[in-house]
Amino acid sequence: MQFTLDVLTKTRHFFSQYLENTSLENLNKIPEGFNNNIIWNIGHIVVTQQLLAYKLSGLPMLISEELVSKYMKGTKPEGSVSQAEVDEIKALLFKTLEKTKEDLENNIFKTYNSYTVSTTGNTLNSIEDAFDFVLFHEGMHLGYVMALVRALN
Repeated sequence: MQFTLDVLTKTRHFFSQYLENTSLENLNKIPEGFNNNIIWNIGHIVVTQQLLAYKLSGLPMLISEELVSKYMKGTKPEGSVSQAEVDEIKALLFKTLEKTKEDLENNIFKTYNSYTVSTTGNTLNSIEDAFDFVLFHEGMHLGYVMALVRALN
């Protein structure tokens, strides 16, 4: 699990760099041929990690229900995001991951409600399975962000 968490931390640094180096206008822009934008993809990975790790473990999530309803699977951007929301998502990239590392060390993930992910059809049966999938999921969305950046330039 330590390797997975290390890769996730490094992956989130890439997302953070895109938030820092992309204008608010471009974070919100949906290029032709795409269904979403850069900020949606980054908000989505934060929300998905929380749902798969905490909610399916029966634990309180570290994010608001408002963020969940805005960025969960099946949603799409519904208007522009403010700089304040971008800043919140940027902070949550690391705050949520650091808290999760602490919670894993403290062994708070005692139970897990199995869930079959639509992306691959695999069933997650444990917190370890969840993080294996989260690693894949965040890598996939990093690829989407990279494609969006190229489409905007």
